Amino acid sequence: MTDDASTILVVEDDDATRSYLAENLAADGYALLTADCAGDGWRLLETKFPDLVLVDVGLPDGSGLELLRRVRAADGVSSRVDPATPVLVLSGRRGELDRLRGFDRGADDYVAKPFSYAELRARIAALLRRTQRRPGMGRLRVGTLELDPSSREVRVRGERVTLSQKEFSLLRTLASEPTRVWTKEELLRNVWGFRSLGATRTLDSHACRLRQKLGARGDHYVVNVWGVGYRLVDGPVET
Repeated sequence: MTDDASTILVVEDDDATRSYLAENLAADGYALLTADCAGDGWRLLETKFPDLVLVDVGLPDGSGLELLRRVRAADGVSSRVDPATPVLVLSGRRGELDRLRGFDRGADDYVAKPFSYAELRARIAALLRRTQRRPGMGRLRVGTLELDPSSREVRVRGERVTLSQKEFSLLRTLASEPTRVWTKEELLRNVWGFRSLGATRTLDSHACRLRQKLGARGDHYVVNVWGVGYRLVDGPVET
């Protein structure tokens, strides 16, 4: 295992399954964290910042789907949990409705037990490839904009900009991939923990206020892509 190996958190109450996953994933070069209940899983998310989570649905102190919901509802600052952490649900509940409930809560993938380890390993690798550029804890800079997640400080042209908790979480997500168009569904799920788009105007109102605050000196940030969602900037990224 190398120093830059991805860290996987396995939240599974069955001792045999948890040990099997930990041993095989470690043998494949991953760093492993394990928990046998939702409470310990949340504690490790807050303190160890895993790159990916495997979570069972049936846990002794609650549902793995509730743990997933808490991850997606996190602001990434006060809770220290990154709401964009990839989560793969691993469950003995194989029905279509069970899978839909998992994806509704924000699961990135859903694998039913009994599972093929080779397939599971491939799905994990694919998720990690897709999320290599997910929001991290380091300072971000895009043009005249600077964002420090650890101190929750935002500056434009060196001047501090005061944002609400949700405005900051929205900006942090957009700044992680500033030219990417984030769909409204993605932003509502990752920032607010919403299961579906519905008729809410929460995102649009927060995006409008964020655009105004960042553009007080004429800078143009937070681009509305009509009918799709938002991105932070229109053109090439300056760093």
